[in-house]
Amino acid sequence: MAHNTFGNRLTLTTFGESHGKAIGGILDGCPSGLTLDFDAIQNELNRRKPGQSKLVTQRKENDKVQFLSGIFEGKTTGASIGFLIENSNQKSKDYNHLKDVYRPSHADFTYDKKYGHRDYRGGGRSSARETANWVVAGAIAKQIIKDIQISAFTSTVGAITIDKPYQKIDFSKTDTNDVKCPDAKTAKKMIDLIKKVKSEGDTIGGKITCVVQNVPIGLGEPIFNKLQAQLAKAMFTINAVKGFEYGTGFCAAAMKGSEHNDLFTTDGTTQSNLSGGIQGGISNGMDIYFRVGFKPVATLMKDQESIDKNGNVVIVKGKGRHDACVVPRAVPIVEAMTALVLADFWLLDN
Repeated sequence: MAHNTFGNRLTLTTFGESHGKAIGGILDGCPSGLTLDFDAIQNELNRRKPGQSKLVTQRKENDKVQFLSGIFEGKTTGASIGFLIENSNQKSKDYNHLKDVYRPSHADFTYDKKYGHRDYRGGGRSSARETANWVVAGAIAKQIIKDIQISAFTSTVGAITIDKPYQKIDFSKTDTNDVKCPDAKTAKKMIDLIKKVKSEGDTIGGKITCVVQNVPIGLGEPIFNKLQAQLAKAMFTINAVKGFEYGTGFCAAAMKGSEHNDLFTTDGTTQSNLSGGIQGGISNGMDIYFRVGFKPVATLMKDQESIDKNGNVVIVKGKGRHDACVVPRAVPIVEAMTALVLADFWLLDN
């Protein structure tokens, strides 16, 4: 299996499976002499870990990261940073019934056909368990670009959406509820919907909005390494992501140029920011904002018709511990992948 590395100047290579002994990674390209805030790194993992509320999978993992190399006396040495996260609460027997069965809308079928062999325990390498590695690396990337503020939050669950622009949102309230929505009234509606869907054995999708502030001018390389292209790639790397749009996104298709252009002011900023902080593939110093759409989790707690590896029609039983809505736990993952992209570009210029 190739392509387990993300990034150019700052690279993350990961390993491990959902029900293996551990997952982990190697972060290469981190500058030396950076004093790491280990509590901040662990806090990011805690924001993502399972079992933190009744809305998400009840798999209980401590998700304590162990650093193996590249750090001495609390500072980075410039060498590769190796880290490990042990898996301690696997229930592999929950997946025995899937050994020869392809779950609808999962990676089971494609992995089996491509590699001729797959780890059916929780999806193996295709599991979102892998994203814990990204959160560790992203937490370090945030400290490399400490002046840049990255704030993601749940903005939509099903048809329930925050009805206010991001400029009027208090990002400090994002983690004050289980759904990671900074608007209390909207959060309650989202939570009630997720609980209802979960009680029916079903799942629901949603959107995450990410806002990046204090962005320097000049991040991004035109032509084949545009900033928005790398952000899109990073977001589509996340499990269950089905869409990405920045600035006005698809709404721009219905607008006139006279409505959409961001006119300059005398100080080099723009009167509006419909471009989403990126022009010509390069950051222009304005806020970067984008939205990421997530599909409903494919594992349902109800029977579904499918096929086995021999082409026979079978009934897939809904078992195991799964999220009814992946969006809340994906908020720190979106931030982490954003940080990796921005730190990568920042290191190219510094």
